[in-house]
Amino acid sequence: MSPQLSLLPKTFIPLLPFRCPPLTRLSSVVAARTMTSQSNQRVFQLRQDPLTGTSEWIVIDENDEAGAPVTSTDGLLATTSYLDMLNDTRRNRAYRLAIEKTITEPCHVLDIGAGTGLLSMMAARAMGDKEESCVTACESYLPMVKLMRKVMHKNGMTKNINLINKRSDELEVGSDIASRADVLVSEILDSELLGEGLIPSLQHAHDMLLVDNSKTVPYRATTYCQLVESTFLCNMHDLQSNEARMSDGVRLVPPVLESLFGIKSQQYSMHVDAIEKEIKLLSEPIKVFEFDFWKRPESNGELDVHIEAITEGSVHAIISWWVLQLDSEGTIFYSTAPRWIESNSEIGARDWCDHWKQCVWFTPGAGVSISKGEKVHLHAAHTCTNILYNLKKAHEITHSSFSTGELQLTFPPERVAIYGDSVYRQSIFEATRNAFQGLSDAQCLVIDDSILLPLMALHISNGSRVISLSPGLQENAARYLEAIADSNGFSKDRFKYFREGKAKLMEAYPSKIDLLIGEPYYYGLESGLPWQNLRFWKDRTLLDSVLSKDAVVMPYKGVLRGCAMYLPDLWKSRCCLGSVEGFDHALVNTTLGGCGDLPSGKDSPCLPFFVWQCGETKKLSKEFTVMEFDFSKPIAGPCSGEVQIEFTKPGVCHGIALWMDWVMDKENSIVISTGPDERYWKQGVKLLGKPVTVGVEGLSSIGIKASLDPSSNGELIITHTLC
Repeated sequence: MSPQLSLLPKTFIPLLPFRCPPLTRLSSVVAARTMTSQSNQRVFQLRQDPLTGTSEWIVIDENDEAGAPVTSTDGLLATTSYLDMLNDTRRNRAYRLAIEKTITEPCHVLDIGAGTGLLSMMAARAMGDKEESCVTACESYLPMVKLMRKVMHKNGMTKNINLINKRSDELEVGSDIASRADVLVSEILDSELLGEGLIPSLQHAHDMLLVDNSKTVPYRATTYCQLVESTFLCNMHDLQSNEARMSDGVRLVPPVLESLFGIKSQQYSMHVDAIEKEIKLLSEPIKVFEFDFWKRPESNGELDVHIEAITEGSVHAIISWWVLQLDSEGTIFYSTAPRWIESNSEIGARDWCDHWKQCVWFTPGAGVSISKGEKVHLHAAHTCTNILYNLKKAHEITHSSFSTGELQLTFPPERVAIYGDSVYRQSIFEATRNAFQGLSDAQCLVIDDSILLPLMALHISNGSRVISLSPGLQENAARYLEAIADSNGFSKDRFKYFREGKAKLMEAYPSKIDLLIGEPYYYGLESGLPWQNLRFWKDRTLLDSVLSKDAVVMPYKGVLRGCAMYLPDLWKSRCCLGSVEGFDHALVNTTLGGCGDLPSGKDSPCLPFFVWQCGETKKLSKEFTVMEFDFSKPIAGPCSGEVQIEFTKPGVCHGIALWMDWVMDKENSIVISTGPDERYWKQGVKLLGKPVTVGVEGLSSIGIKASLDPSSNGELIITHTLC
């Protein structure tokens, strides 16, 4: 249930050889290092201030008491997907049935990545309270180890399970465990299957920790894929084609410089059911790779297959999923397939859940055109942590190779789609043109990670000089912008990437900046809450001394907006736990950020989601404003706002969707919204303690209050009251 291997986000460079859980399960965690002594274990964990971009070390101590006062470590697990997994009843039941079927007598069971201990407790219960029974659970992340100890104690399982705070590849027979294990149970799977280190973990387990001919749960995993046409998916990677239709005069991907900008060649997780009506299926499902857990897997594998098109179209993407066979006889399965596959299979459709999605691989450019009955060649390969694809027409095959993303700049697909959206580009163009109105030979400072605004500014004002900071992209942005400015016909002496940082900038340009602008966009914050881009306001405040007397700041202000929502699927996936397959998990609810039956004074966190991907959804109120942030002035201190929501439709309200609107000019004539109708941005979702019936004879309104104290940790605090 807990990951074994991980990669740090590109925006952060650790100073030490950290091992941290991947963002799929520990989204708030940047880096962690474990230090041990004879009497105690301590973890130092790096956490970022969203307003400043700076990081701080926080300490997690093994001996922290359960009832100790709330510290800076509180909430570390509340933004993870552990709760979503434990609410996946289909997954839990499949594991229970397979474990009970596989473990029929006392033996030694190893649980890799134990999480809250659910699989370990299932294994211990299956063997009964017999002396020769033994369960070894390894969990590398100390906060989860502490939580698992509490769960085991609550369920009377402390004497049945030996919990070790290590990664499985750090375990040694004869030191950590007395003997090799007879059975392996594990759930170290992500949406792609391999991303949490499944292959290296199985390799080490079979080499060092398991007996020959050991049993495993799961038994096997099989990956599948399907060729699809979808304009929506095409727009998420084919910026060059979209730019060719634009009239703003700026090209982020000029014809001869395609290699400078794009998305990584990898699979991206997505709830593709949400765009089912926008997808045209071009092939039948194809079986790709089979991974047997019961034997040592290979690090690499390849597959070549010819796929016949079932209809004509352009292959814009390859959608993939996996099917888990949990028992050796092949009677217990779990699938992450899209709804159109599951509805026609014996496995059946699962409930909506967020911890496992489908995956999307984007084909290069405008796609591969095919006719009905035509065959295309698919070359698939897997590494220890990824599955890669290469698609070509049969007559185009020369050799099979993969592009691993050797690009100057790589962005998430949603950011590529935003830059290719004509409405967004027109808004940015008009806002930038308005900002330059009446200015000549202006000094313009772009303080965020926008790569569009520097080029827009150079294009709109021929006499301007543009300075870019790009705090997240840094040298990559410098090389890209310098190359792309030249290809757009802008002289190099009009553009400067300032490498020396904000302090030196204030020395170099005192009261000399006429325009301070941003989209705002900060690289690396795409998966966070939308108001984390208020970092723009913090940066603008810090750089106040560089602004000339009548300097223009764009955007002019930020507006926190919201809407009451019907969100039954999301609420179910995040609701508080009770009994999970017979084991009491109620004590994890506060720690894991549950909504529903929480202790007095506790509240569920506000979490980032693409609301349009959250299963069934419906708006129950008009969109409303909670508070505004005036960027024309520096931050003066704490600020707050509140609003009373009046419902416009009857129904059941599960929570509030919240987002930022960016008002680009003083006249409020250009507003860029990041609300639920804009599918390339995430919204923040504040789930209610319990669903409430609203309208008609139900609840008439809800009060929402937001507050921001820039001098603290930079978090926006959201609370609600029922009226």
